[in-house]
Amino acid sequence: MDRLNEVLHELGISKVKLAKFLGVSRQMIYNYLELDDINKWPKDKKVLLLNLLGIKSSEEINSIKIDTDYIMSVEARLNSIFNNNLNIEEVSENDKNFYDGLGKKQQELLANINEILKEKLDDDKDKESYYIIKYLYHFLQSIDSGNELKYMLGYVAKAAGFVKPTEFVFNENEQFIFESIMFSAMTLYNGGGASKSRLAESHRRFVAQIEHKMEEKISRTLELNTLKVQALRELGYSAINENNAAEVLEKIAEIQSRNVVS
Repeated sequence: MDRLNEVLHELGISKVKLAKFLGVSRQMIYNYLELDDINKWPKDKKVLLLNLLGIKSSEEINSIKIDTDYIMSVEARLNSIFNNNLNIEEVSENDKNFYDGLGKKQQELLANINEILKEKLDDDKDKESYYIIKYLYHFLQSIDSGNELKYMLGYVAKAAGFVKPTEFVFNENEQFIFESIMFSAMTLYNGGGASKSRLAESHRRFVAQIEHKMEEKISRTLELNTLKVQALRELGYSAINENNAAEVLEKIAEIQSRNVVS
């Protein structure tokens, strides 16, 4: 069963997704995976799992080779089943609005992401999972700040075997260069050639750069607040609202231009 858990993990099949595939509760999946032999599973569930993995007997689990082609074949079998199972009519009105305007593929992708997020956040005592999702949230907030963040996602998807290494959906030249640099860096990291003492100066510069950016951000925020206060005072308003927002923003721009001229 240890090997089965490893295979499911390497394939990226969450317990939520496996539960949906087998038509059981997530708790039941935990119960199944705690058994010492897959042959103790209900026969129909065992057959479903073996079909998903593309094997005929439980003995073959130990010989499964996880590579890109195998991952994609399992994903294809999963998708062929789930493609017609995302029934938005069965969810609440709020959830319908959440999916509203999205195509079928986009709905399925969003539903799968939500399932993984829910599973990760299910245990409120698991602080590590909380911070993983929190950092992922900040990553998504920053995704448009630089192309390298998109290339980073592509690298991770390829390194994990979910995407063919020759697939380039962004700028091919830039993505190729970024992936090559990332591979070199990860080789150095995993090979033991890097150490905290050797990299201390590099990390110091990293910290200094981030602190400088934060100081600039705070300075810019204070400047905008000062301009807002001055604009409100000159216009005779006490606060910004829907009715005067455009006028206040125009006044802020005017004050900025005054400062530039002077």
